[in-house]
Amino acid sequence: MFREMTRKKQQLPEAECFEILKTQLRGVLSVLGDDDYPYGMPINHYYNEQDGKLYFHGGKNGHKIDAIRRHDKASFCVYDEGSRKEGDWALYIRSVIVFGRIELITEPEKVYRISEALSRKFTDDDAYIRHEIECSGPRTLMFALVPEHMTGKIVHES
Repeated sequence: MFREMTRKKQQLPEAECFEILKTQLRGVLSVLGDDDYPYGMPINHYYNEQDGKLYFHGGKNGHKIDAIRRHDKASFCVYDEGSRKEGDWALYIRSVIVFGRIELITEPEKVYRISEALSRKFTDDDAYIRHEIECSGPRTLMFALVPEHMTGKIVHES
């Protein structure tokens, strides 16, 4: 069902893919938008090691949510800032693409837990996190990408 990587020498081990998902702050979520045009948007995420899902949040209305409700398949691409070998101008970039299906999260306790975990990727300020969840929580929709396939690779930009 999913394609194999063409350049297998560039393929990253699964553990390295998970590390990128855990440490990077944002990626691009792509869904099937209006009139079946691809719709990709930069978005913050939280990778939960316990259940293997990627969690996101956003408004309860809009293009993204309409697309997800119409068609639950999506992909999510994350890439790191890159690194250089000494004396080399070109970056080595590691990227991960996850394919799967989106599920909406409606259980208030789970929404709160995931919102807090996502917030902690950016700050440890408890008062700020509580305030944001209390003020924005009622207007926020939490959703998860349930992975069906994942690939990771490293490319040299030269």
